[in-house]
Amino acid sequence: MAESDTTPATPEEPKAPAAPQLRILGQFIRDMSFENIVARKGTGGNVTPDVQVQVALDAKKRNEGQYEVIGKFNITSRDKETNNTLFVLELEYGGIFAIENVPDEQMHPFLLIECPRMLFPFIRRIVSDVTHDGGFAPLNLDTIDFVALYRQSLQQRAAAQAAQAAQNGDAAKPN
Repeated sequence: MAESDTTPATPEEPKAPAAPQLRILGQFIRDMSFENIVARKGTGGNVTPDVQVQVALDAKKRNEGQYEVIGKFNITSRDKETNNTLFVLELEYGGIFAIENVPDEQMHPFLLIECPRMLFPFIRRIVSDVTHDGGFAPLNLDTIDFVALYRQSLQQRAAAQAAQAAQNGDAAKPN
């Protein structure tokens, strides 16, 4: 006599969404400029540098699943005592990323937070090398909080939209 399989069929469990995947396909310097103002003016001596770093981020879609993210860094070093500019470094550094399994509503923050985090160690190295090769102590950039930078960008955008709406509202009122 043949045995019959009496094991009840188990319903399939719902599949968990696939984890986001991020791969760097390429990295590049789009533009870079370093100006050693101390050497150009022929001044020097003991200076106490005060370094200001401005960061702007931009992202755009290239192909299906591929995105380009650019970090724009403007770094200015001034002497604290005289406020004379010592050097100016402008760097646009980009990466091309393959991104999968990220919902559309989360793509914008993903591109402007996670992708720059991946690029930052390379940017830090370039800034260090260029400032050293330019005649200064190597500048080791502090870690950047890309989440805070993203939130600040959203607040600035909302304030600009509110100002524009207020201006349009004033312009629409008859005199």
